Amino acid sequence: MPVFAYRGLGGDGRNVSGVIDADSARTARGKLRASGIFPTDLSEEANATQRASAIREWLPSLWRRPMPASELALLTRQLSALLGAGVQLVDALAALSDQATRAATKRMLSQVRERVREGSSLADALTAHRDTFSDLYIGMVRAGEHAAALEVVLDRLAEYSESQSEFVAKVRGALTYPIIMMCVGTAIMGFLVAYVVPQVATVFAQQHAALPVATKILIGFSAILTTYYLPLGLLLVAIIAGITAGLATPRGRRIYDTAILRAPYIGPTMIRVICARFARTLATLLASGVQLLPALDAVKGVVTNGLLKDAIEKSRESIREGHGMGQTLSASGLFPPLLIEMIRVGERSGELERMLERVADNYEREVSHSLSQMTTVLEPLMTVAMAAVIVFMMLAVLMPIFQLNQLMQ
Repeated sequence: MPVFAYRGLGGDGRNVSGVIDADSARTARGKLRASGIFPTDLSEEANATQRASAIREWLPSLWRRPMPASELALLTRQLSALLGAGVQLVDALAALSDQATRAATKRMLSQVRERVREGSSLADALTAHRDTFSDLYIGMVRAGEHAAALEVVLDRLAEYSESQSEFVAKVRGALTYPIIMMCVGTAIMGFLVAYVVPQVATVFAQQHAALPVATKILIGFSAILTTYYLPLGLLLVAIIAGITAGLATPRGRRIYDTAILRAPYIGPTMIRVICARFARTLATLLASGVQLLPALDAVKGVVTNGLLKDAIEKSRESIREGHGMGQTLSASGLFPPLLIEMIRVGERSGELERMLERVADNYEREVSHSLSQMTTVLEPLMTVAMAAVIVFMMLAVLMPIFQLNQLMQ
């Protein structure tokens, strides 16, 4: 259906603007007048939207700019506050649209508002914007609408989004410095090998002097890179493409997931990260009134490892047959004992949500501590490794120069 951008006057005489879905401009004007808005300017945005969608399909996913988690949390918190103050949902969405600074956010909120005004539920209106709202988010909103507790659910969603955003920020912050050091060191060494070493090698070749083994190794390595850079680049691209294609298959993805879980240090840390997200998300869903089986089905979306995801699915089927969640997760042998025991305690005491929150807090603290330890160890190791490579390159270049000076004397 075409989308029309409009400007006009509201019932109170104020200037208003937004977008509206309609079959034609005439229908759009009629819908606006019926809602108390007198349009002064109306233009179709369908073609521009289609062009933007087509361009986005061609862009790599890394270039796209979805709504940041922090902004989504703030938006959810504001919507909850407006509903708690007695503002109607349509008016609350209009207020959020008016104050939005990003054009994409303003357009999205206007479209959601129009669908709600036409009689759709908020959850159904959000399904048209899955690039911003996840299935988990939409499912919780739907549960809140069915339970007539949308304000409470939105508060929990905001808290969940904020905690996840802080957790991701901690992980990124811990890994940023080592990654920057590695990239800078690789760039410096690449410049030396590709530009400096060939010039030094030319000088040595003109002198016909016997070169040390380290110098021969460095010159040979540089010659290979500068002579066969195109085949080597194509080989690197082919390897990356092959790995990507392999990971796209179920067998390749399963091999990768198994290797990650079995890797020393990385595997236990990854399990803690996934268990923290699993416990936090499941606790939020259960506290929002979602039943356990639908909650387990929704929580699979935040579990990135296929083996753990399969274990959750098997647990879901076992729970449907009458078994406890702690028992079924324990049978997989993949989840840590602390999570299993806390789930069992929660099932026996009837406080499963609170136990899941506690275990999520515990795993998030452990992950933060592990990442802090990892960066503490990685920084000196990377510094020593870079220093060793640079010392080797300096010796490989300076030793022949000292030999030439001795011969000239």
